[in-house]
Amino acid sequence: MNLVYSTEPGLSREDFVTLLKSSGLAERRPVDDDACIDGMLANADLIVTARDAAAGHRLVGVSRCIGDFTYCCYCSDLAVDHDYQGQGIGTALISASRAELGPKCSFFLISAPDAVPFYETIGMPRLDRVYGWLAPT
Repeated sequence: MNLVYSTEPGLSREDFVTLLKSSGLAERRPVDDDACIDGMLANADLIVTARDAAAGHRLVGVSRCIGDFTYCCYCSDLAVDHDYQGQGIGTALISASRAELGPKCSFFLISAPDAVPFYETIGMPRLDRVYGWLAPT
């Protein structure tokens, strides 16, 4: 496996939706709403991808973030294809995303329930004062 990590602001809707489905994240994302997916991609401030060069540059991971690159960044989507999970790709995507940010920039995300053990394993601190309204599904 030859993984290539890069920023990819022009990520296609088709590749993104395929990855959301193959990662399991599609159950919590509007994959059937093309306009919403297009907006998610167009309005992201940072998209970092992992592609498998040995498999025709197949998209196997993505980190999609919104932020100012100085003070804070929210990682709205961190997805890794089920077939590639457990190989350090999610950790590498977080590291690559954080490397694009300023040295004082905070990095946040909301974990999917089944991903909590992953974040605990990589040592990402849990924050207890996050509040918000969730969009209707």
